[in-house]
Amino acid sequence: MTATQARPVPPAPTPAARAGLARAVPVMLVILAAACVASVLIGSTTVSWGALLDADSPGHAVAVARWGRTVAAVVVGGALGLAGACLQGLTRNPLADPGLLGINAGAAFAMIVAIAFLGVSELSAFVWFALAGAAITGLLVQLIASRVRGGATPLTLVITGAAVTAALTSWVSAILLIDRQTLEAFRFWSVGTVGGRSVDEVLTVLPILVVGACLAFLSARVLDSLALGDDLSRGLGRHPGRDRAVVWAAVVLLSGGATALAGPIVFVGLVIPHLARTIVGPSYTKVLPLSVGYGAVLTVVSDTIGRVLVPPTEVQVGVMTAVVGAPIFVLLARRSRIGGL
Repeated sequence: MTATQARPVPPAPTPAARAGLARAVPVMLVILAAACVASVLIGSTTVSWGALLDADSPGHAVAVARWGRTVAAVVVGGALGLAGACLQGLTRNPLADPGLLGINAGAAFAMIVAIAFLGVSELSAFVWFALAGAAITGLLVQLIASRVRGGATPLTLVITGAAVTAALTSWVSAILLIDRQTLEAFRFWSVGTVGGRSVDEVLTVLPILVVGACLAFLSARVLDSLALGDDLSRGLGRHPGRDRAVVWAAVVLLSGGATALAGPIVFVGLVIPHLARTIVGPSYTKVLPLSVGYGAVLTVVSDTIGRVLVPPTEVQVGVMTAVVGAPIFVLLARRSRIGGL
């Protein structure tokens, strides 16, 4: 097969894609701001915006707590949306996301080991275990897939990632079955939650996510060249192996840091990059910024709906992202937008 034949056919640009980021980003920011305001004000108890600033207000403590979880949802959702876009571009696979390729499972398994056997209880320590688990799992998936006949193709990466995820999930279940104390510490985190997170906890993880985001944005043109295939990428003066390593490092930092903060939240990294492509087309210089913003929107909206769906209890955001995101994904699939990498 020639390099020309290997080149994927991009979807036809929509009017919004032709308009570019100049129109798409302001719209995204308005939607995100509205979602954040709703997240602070809406819940089992409705509070006024002034309660966040007025320490004497009866709703001040509630507003502050919601502000912390809203900031956490923005940061986690943006990181996962960006990681999903990078991973789909890296593997040229429309179904790739950190959850499907085992990276989230690796981070979760490392945190379980830290809780059960090392007595770790602080978020500042969780972060490093989560990053180590994500990095080792990502490397393992890549290594196993590369040993299969044909190398680490998008299909072998997904199959290997699914197998590794299943294995790690079974080990997590085994540890939890024999250690009730670990189960109590892990059970809410395991479904993905931003409840109870403070701005200080977000700041603990933020430097890791910022480094990952910088690597991702610096790799935007790299992802565009990788979409052409390795041969054409080399013809453009790129080094595909080195480029993939940089993108992979960005994915590990973003997904590992987000998982440490909020647990293994799935679906955000799967659906959001496809939504971004329908708005601005296939170029990753445009897809990546929108993936950050709309990843944050999906997570904040999902968390807000989860708080009011079955009062007085709440549905964790890790569940609600799938509930809210699945119809979006189905709609994109029906409009033949899935797979336009």
